[in-house]
Amino acid sequence: MASKIYSFNKGVLVQEEGGVVNEYPLQLVVNGRELATLIASPHDLRFLVAGFLRLQGFVSQVEDFLALAICQDFGAASVTIRGELPERLKPVLTSGCGTGISFNMPKPVEKKGPSRVHSTASIFTLMNQLAQKAEGYKSHGGMHSAGVGDTELILHAEDIGRHNTIDRLAGEALLKGISLEGKILVTSGRVSTELVAKASLLGIDVIASRTSPTDMAIKMAEEAGITLVGYVRAMSFKLYTHVEGIDFRAGDGKVHGVTGVILAGGASSRMGSNKALLPHKGGRFIESIYRELCEIFPEVILVTNAPEQYQFLPCRKVPDLYEGMGALAGIHAGLSQSSNPAVFTVACDMPHLNPALIRHIASHRYGCDLVLPMSPQGYEPLHALYNKGCLPAMESSLKNGKRRVVSILPRVNVREISPSEVAGFDPRFDSFSNINTPQEYYDLRNADKEKAAAGEPFSDAAQQKLQA
Repeated sequence: MASKIYSFNKGVLVQEEGGVVNEYPLQLVVNGRELATLIASPHDLRFLVAGFLRLQGFVSQVEDFLALAICQDFGAASVTIRGELPERLKPVLTSGCGTGISFNMPKPVEKKGPSRVHSTASIFTLMNQLAQKAEGYKSHGGMHSAGVGDTELILHAEDIGRHNTIDRLAGEALLKGISLEGKILVTSGRVSTELVAKASLLGIDVIASRTSPTDMAIKMAEEAGITLVGYVRAMSFKLYTHVEGIDFRAGDGKVHGVTGVILAGGASSRMGSNKALLPHKGGRFIESIYRELCEIFPEVILVTNAPEQYQFLPCRKVPDLYEGMGALAGIHAGLSQSSNPAVFTVACDMPHLNPALIRHIASHRYGCDLVLPMSPQGYEPLHALYNKGCLPAMESSLKNGKRRVVSILPRVNVREISPSEVAGFDPRFDSFSNINTPQEYYDLRNADKEKAAAGEPFSDAAQQKLQA
């Protein structure tokens, strides 16, 4: 099964395609009697059934099989053997990783997503603490371990059976009156459906494993609102479900994996001079924008065909790769030359950037190519996030002489941020306002003075655009 997987490595999260281990439940009916449900890999099931019956002592030679049929579509095996099954079969709860018997398969509790957001540091810390506490494995090997906590382990268990470790944690929490709601479960073993179901019943938010999950475990975790993490190493892991349950910001609070891009390629013909260099907030217009982006992103790039005019900015400056093709060419240049898998773009004449809105837009960058906010006037592509998956569509448009950013929309996966969603951060849509004429610039300066005096959250220029 191929699925979308996210790989987190040294502070950067990127999407990749990958396969996962298949988990397949097979109902076994022998002589018309339901005997067991085997949880297994879906290949060569007749060998599995024959071997299971042989090792249970029900058959000893091939002639003991009168019929053996596997229905792959319905997950059923129908077998007829010589002789009769014992009238009463005594179940044995085994320590095996896939062949244990359960009286009732637990069913997960469905929910939309994790109850809170956990940091990457918490996952690494808990997994390291689990490794330090794995005394049984250290002394003689052959043991599974699991633990649960938030920023520190609060419970830990070891057992020869990986599912037993979860039962031990559940029992200890029950007897000690400890709630596991919203906690992180870390385990040394593979993550299967039974483990996910048990974690869901405990209210676990995140399951993190040293190894892999099965395909059915991924599907169940998605439905149960659990963030599922595998292959946890020193500074990396793979993420399979509910990416929103993890905070990928580093300790400095910046949105890692995204580059801030300032577009300074306009001609400023209506202004009569380079508006990026006009006085604003004690410096130049572009300096205030640069400072804002530096607080949010670890890298900032300026896209300009006149780098000599911006030597005062201590950032990388890149030119358009398709000259004379407008904003689309500028976004393409910044995206193609970014050291990160995504960029957040702003124009050099946007005076009222809203950091909370920018962070909200950036938080939706997973699973799509473009995060595009909207105002009452429509799309706002100069204040949007672009993943590198947009590059082929951009290059196709530019080569065909299409300058408008919206020309790429039919060929990319877009996550729209609706006007109502934007309004939750910026009720007057100031973030999208820009300055094109001397009158708008003077209005901005006057409005800023009035806003400072009266505590207004928006500028007159932005309000005029809203009402236009």
